[in-house]
Amino acid sequence: MSPPPALPVDPGLRERFRAAAAQISWIDKNPKRSRPAVRAPKGRAIPPAPRTSESLRVAHLNDEDARVEVRTAPGTISVHVDSGPLGALVLLLEMERLGPPTALTTHEARADGPFPSGSIEALWSSSPVPSEDPLPMDDLIRLARYALA
Repeated sequence: MSPPPALPVDPGLRERFRAAAAQISWIDKNPKRSRPAVRAPKGRAIPPAPRTSESLRVAHLNDEDARVEVRTAPGTISVHVDSGPLGALVLLLEMERLGPPTALTTHEARADGPFPSGSIEALWSSSPVPSEDPLPMDDLIRLARYALA
């Protein structure tokens, strides 16, 4: 398997992003869930459920926090971040790891949602995904540069 293509970023800036990545501290915010005991009737197998997972972490760098939600399902990975410089940096680092996303979109701020100041979402999918409000990669890179201060 070949590595994903490099980010469309100047090599010097790419190294600064990688150096900042090493400085990010992470706080795991996943709730501890107890697993219910499931037993199959005698002689029958329980069909496997589709594998989906969710994780919630908070990234911290230079007095800034960013909520990071990752959802995976068969053929799809979604990374949703706060729409600030640190969130943009986290998305760029994920893009370096996973390759270019199928869709890169912004979401409006909602006082009652998990991202009250808005969010950015990158989606990797095995099928085409229409993008509601596409975000140009250059805008994401410019925003992430502010996390380096």
